[in-house]
Amino acid sequence: MAVNLTPQYLEAEAEYKKAQTPEEKLGCLKTMWALVPKHKASEKLQAELKSKIAQLKDQIEQLRAHPKKAGISYKFPKQGAGQYVVVGAPNVGKSRLLTRLTRATPAVAAYPFTTHEPTAGMMEWEDVKVQLIDTPPITADVMEGWMSSLVRAADAAVLMVDLADDDCIFAAQAVIDRLAGVKTVLTGQPPDDEPDAPIKQVRTLLVANKIDADGATDRLEIVREVFGPRFPIHVISAEHGQGLEELRTTLYKSLNVVRVYTKQPGKPPDLTSPYTCKAGTTLIEMAALVHRDFAEKLKSARLWGTGVHDGQSVGRDHVLHDKDIVELHV
Repeated sequence: MAVNLTPQYLEAEAEYKKAQTPEEKLGCLKTMWALVPKHKASEKLQAELKSKIAQLKDQIEQLRAHPKKAGISYKFPKQGAGQYVVVGAPNVGKSRLLTRLTRATPAVAAYPFTTHEPTAGMMEWEDVKVQLIDTPPITADVMEGWMSSLVRAADAAVLMVDLADDDCIFAAQAVIDRLAGVKTVLTGQPPDDEPDAPIKQVRTLLVANKIDADGATDRLEIVREVFGPRFPIHVISAEHGQGLEELRTTLYKSLNVVRVYTKQPGKPPDLTSPYTCKAGTTLIEMAALVHRDFAEKLKSARLWGTGVHDGQSVGRDHVLHDKDIVELHV
């Protein structure tokens, strides 16, 4: 007898997997417990949920009784197709960029150090979203202690440069140097197989902002000369919108992911909410993203998309392509 978990339960389980704190995980588990069908086939799952809930309650009580003495830190669970952390010197336009590309509302002002805490927003691109995180400025003398861990955890970084500033080269280099000093290296192209070492290389796109400012074209030539060999460069005016639509596309495509849609037998595909997978993902790896049981119990699959006939059966190791439609049979 199958458990027949509801879509609402599977959504709650997905949130549980992304939860970062014991309190968040406990809330998700309670939701899962409320949604799990109560019958004999689900008894094992019910027991597992009860055990996890009890363990988390004990963990939370222990933490409350003996709180850790630690500094401030920030963690942002990854959402959408990928996560970018936006870094830069003071007043380069990081917060303005977030307000133009997402619905987030960080403080924006014409004076330095307006941003004190990171702010996340979701950028839309076609039928997917990309997470952008605004951060406090970095200078040769100032950088928040938690910045390195935030940058290292992201899929990629955006390094912003202010083309209205004669010292933009030095300001951007100070950001690069401060992060490198804590073993976080911004680079245009990290190695494919990065060794498990203390030094973390983070894929980075350089965004040259304020191209509409006086003298910006001349400064851009210097930026290209100094940083062009190290980073891909995209030119914008966050204030007036120049280059922003092209930047949306660049940010998404630089993540090197593909969109995969699912369908149920005998029904049309769901083209509103694709799964995003790293390029080169196989069918069995994608099935695990849908639900862990699918990877274990997958019997067969049919595919509509690149390099196959419509509805063709494919093997577990078949490599998926952008906009493929998959019908999983378990």
